[in-house]
Amino acid sequence: MITIQNLGNLSFDTLFEAFDAAFADYEISVNREEHIRMLQRRGFNASLSFGAFDEGRLVSFTFNGTGTFQGVPTAYDTGTGTLKEYRGRGLASQVFEASLPFLAGAGIRQYLLEVLQHNEAAVRVYRKQGFKVTREFNYFVASAGSIKPRGKNPDPEIRCKPVPLPLAEEVMIMWDFHPSWQNSFESIRRQEQGYFILGAFVGAEFAGYGIMEPSTGDLTQLAVHPDFRRRGVGSLLLSELLRKNNHPAVKAINTDVACIANTEFLIASGLPLKGKQFEMIRVIEQERS
Repeated sequence: MITIQNLGNLSFDTLFEAFDAAFADYEISVNREEHIRMLQRRGFNASLSFGAFDEGRLVSFTFNGTGTFQGVPTAYDTGTGTLKEYRGRGLASQVFEASLPFLAGAGIRQYLLEVLQHNEAAVRVYRKQGFKVTREFNYFVASAGSIKPRGKNPDPEIRCKPVPLPLAEEVMIMWDFHPSWQNSFESIRRQEQGYFILGAFVGAEFAGYGIMEPSTGDLTQLAVHPDFRRRGVGSLLLSELLRKNNHPAVKAINTDVACIANTEFLIASGLPLKGKQFEMIRVIEQERS
């Protein structure tokens, strides 16, 4: 008999075992340590995560992250999976629906997820569950050695140096789009020690910044102040960030499709476009007293 239960009392090893089994036939490979970092970064909240159990075995699950997104209390899908032999029964949908009253009771006002656009079956399921597309994202992946930042002659006045994570209010003017959940400052702060944060300066002026997670090759954020664009700031930042990379690949995930300049910059730098995702949100109705 299948039952749906909270995941709060399970050990991490049990959670990882289910995750590893659910994605055994997928073209991904995440080890235990990488999975821990991923969940921490994305705000995993075991007490607000749920799974389907068959005689005590976790066979389908959704790992929910919680936090705020653009100022709204939000739950985020940090990982949904079902063991191969249990697929086709609608278990993931049942787990999601069972979680909604608990998320609402905790004050969560919306549910956020990203899904590969070519996964049409999943997109259809999410639409039926009330999700709406809010943005389209690109993602780029390349071997570290193939990336060649395009700026050959950056302004000699530009200097780069490590800096503390800035406040969002300080750098919003540099953004062409709001960072996705996993690239947000809130997510970065959960594991700030794992990131390399670099600032670019022209004289005393803060001209841009870049953030990379060297252990995963994740180019998390890269932004240049409008007053200092087309002077090689972005290319110099990218070059210096790559020096700190410890992973054989580099990836830029969840860049806004609408930001054409960003897309052109990454492709010209040797990061080819690998695919697209939808960002989708469902409003969670609050309980009325």
